[in-house]
Amino acid sequence: MSRKIRYGMVGGGRGAFIGAVHRIAAAMDQQIELVCGAFSSDPKRSKASGKDLFLPAKRCYGSFQEMIEKEAQLPEGERMDFVSIVTPNHMHFPPAKMALENGFHVLSDKPATFDLAEAKALQKIIKQTRLLYGLTHNYTGYPLVKQAREMVQTGKLGKIRKVVVEYPQGWLATRVEESGQKQASWRTDPKRSGAAGCIGDIGTHAENLAEYITGLKIKELAADITAFVKGRKLDDDGNVLLRFQGGAKGVLHSSQISVGEENNLNIRVYGELGGIEWHQKEPNTMLVKWLDQPMQVYRTGLGYLGAAAASATRTPPAHPEGYLEAFANVYKNFANHIRAKLERRKLEKNDPALDYPKIEDGIRGMAFIEAVVKSSKGNARWTKLSA
Repeated sequence: MSRKIRYGMVGGGRGAFIGAVHRIAAAMDQQIELVCGAFSSDPKRSKASGKDLFLPAKRCYGSFQEMIEKEAQLPEGERMDFVSIVTPNHMHFPPAKMALENGFHVLSDKPATFDLAEAKALQKIIKQTRLLYGLTHNYTGYPLVKQAREMVQTGKLGKIRKVVVEYPQGWLATRVEESGQKQASWRTDPKRSGAAGCIGDIGTHAENLAEYITGLKIKELAADITAFVKGRKLDDDGNVLLRFQGGAKGVLHSSQISVGEENNLNIRVYGELGGIEWHQKEPNTMLVKWLDQPMQVYRTGLGYLGAAAASATRTPPAHPEGYLEAFANVYKNFANHIRAKLERRKLEKNDPALDYPKIEDGIRGMAFIEAVVKSSKGNARWTKLSA
């Protein structure tokens, strides 16, 4: 098949942050092209945003409903192949549902949906339509995160005993949503964000990273979440104890009131034989610690890394790779999976094209949010995940 994979975007218009990130990530490998969009719930703003991106006026739609309906009517050689959803949480499910029901694959920003019930309903639609669904838990795209996962899978660290994962930020240390700051206003609004604030926004990234690297599922948790900023309706800080299937224990901390912190996602995983430590602020370095050897420093792009890390690496050693490249790896693998389906090629189990977060990860995230909120309301009572 000698063409790019085509996509349409829902959300991400003028004034949005994450939409531009998705577009850069999608374009990075020159395998995907944006052909249409419904970039805002305001039709005029949507069409103006499409014009900013030099899209044809007839492919700049006033609503996602119009986009999906009209794209479905186009010849197969012209219409989009998938929909990228980059809206606030409450608007993830409606366009995903409609896109799938009209024959389009879906790649959505996280969390998957507004609540767990919607996520489970979406899973049924995906199974019925047999279409692809991906979720942009972009931190899984870093080469050394994939290296850590491979080391766990191959038993190099031994049986996993303990996981410590943290995601502190400080940008919501004051009530910035009152100033009209767009990103803060919807994230702190339960009608648009869902049952959780900080936990839903970045806590789910920490949860997903822990499960992705270790391959272990969180069985139950005890959580204490707080809205420290007076008048805020949703949590801006969370502390969670974790129990994994198989007996490992963990600690998860996410915060948006940790003054001075930026996006300090980091994880430590300890097994019977060794451990790893990785920080998103220095993503090209991973510390590997052994029971009976000196500590090692792994670096992105070097020949001693495994196949998964190598396939996610774009630049030579010592040239930094970061957030956008990791995001692009999710898009690349998702697009390659679509290409395989269009070409009717069956992929091997370990093919990199299959390595992207799916609806099962989305359900895990929504179950995590639900369990954290329930546990905290019960004074940090141990609560099982209902995924």
